[in-house]
Amino acid sequence: MLLEHCGHARYVWNLAVEQHRHWKPGRRSAPGFAEQCRQLTQARAENGWLRAGSIIVQQQALKDFAQAMANSFGGTHRRPTWRRRGQGEGFRIVAVKSGDVRRLTRRVGEVKIPKVGWVRFRWSRAVPEGVKSYRVTQDTAGRWHVAFAAIPEPIPAPAAGEVVGVDRGVAVSAALSTGELLHTPALRDPEKARLLRLLRRLARAERGSKRRGRVKVAVARLKARERDRRKDWVEKTSTDLARRFGVIAVEDLKIANMTRSARGSIDAPGRNVRQKAGLNRGILANGWGRLVARLEHKAPGRVVKINLAYTSQRCSACGIVDRQARESQAAFRCRSCGYAANADVNAARNIAHAAGHAVSARGGPPLGEPMNREPQRDLLLVR
Repeated sequence: MLLEHCGHARYVWNLAVEQHRHWKPGRRSAPGFAEQCRQLTQARAENGWLRAGSIIVQQQALKDFAQAMANSFGGTHRRPTWRRRGQGEGFRIVAVKSGDVRRLTRRVGEVKIPKVGWVRFRWSRAVPEGVKSYRVTQDTAGRWHVAFAAIPEPIPAPAAGEVVGVDRGVAVSAALSTGELLHTPALRDPEKARLLRLLRRLARAERGSKRRGRVKVAVARLKARERDRRKDWVEKTSTDLARRFGVIAVEDLKIANMTRSARGSIDAPGRNVRQKAGLNRGILANGWGRLVARLEHKAPGRVVKINLAYTSQRCSACGIVDRQARESQAAFRCRSCGYAANADVNAARNIAHAAGHAVSARGGPPLGEPMNREPQRDLLLVR
């Protein structure tokens, strides 16, 4: 029944996408949420298999599509597209009553789903009071999840109000201006070897066969394990940073542009495509975007985005910009003052200094510790 709810929600969503694909501005108005609900009532009257499903699930799929279109027109998200079976499966339930969610034991709870009844789930955290909706989803590994919609309270800033700079990288996931080097947990070596064997087996399996389906599920479970570890690391790291520091400075990175494919086209093929693909996987595996997004959720108004120009080439001690000061990926040595440090930590300290100047320029209080040097004009050393 849960899969049927997912299929009905996917079917209604794809119908809404098809309607807006044929709509052209200036010719006729695209159907809105109210008109689509009237069309849904007519479709349910004509199709018994659709009428057998939950009207709440199907209407909320239309509601989600209307919100997706509003986000697209607002420029915050891309235009909604088709949903495929097995990818992004889920549905949403609204108007949750107080008795629709109950706790059985310390680790087990139950939620009431229309047309299904009571469904047990593992009580991993407390359900907030006044929850009005929840979403049931199935990931690619076949696991079911239920998420209750609630806006958590932001983490209060510490009294000290220290500024910290965060430099995100591939070899080091996050380097702090305090000298700390943070790494995203990945698959262990035996797990990587097993994933490689499964991918080879998947390449040899016949399309549409049961063997291929089993191998795809095994691959999805390994990748889900890696994804869960990355999300857990992001949550713990963002909470720790929000509790310890008053202002968190990060580079203003355009991750979508940085991870764009270099394959090119037939007429203009790209260069170093395999190397660029590996770099893209490394960037996405370190959770750059999710870390900053969770920091903005937990510490609203305390995340400062800094221009990334010359942060990795500037000496954090004297301010001289020298492209040859970075001897390797991890080593930075200034040829002017002799300052030596980890290259990522040096970049993080430059980010923290820039954040302190940016806040002071806006007329705010002097956040963080003052710099122990006078501002100097940046010099570019060239051969």
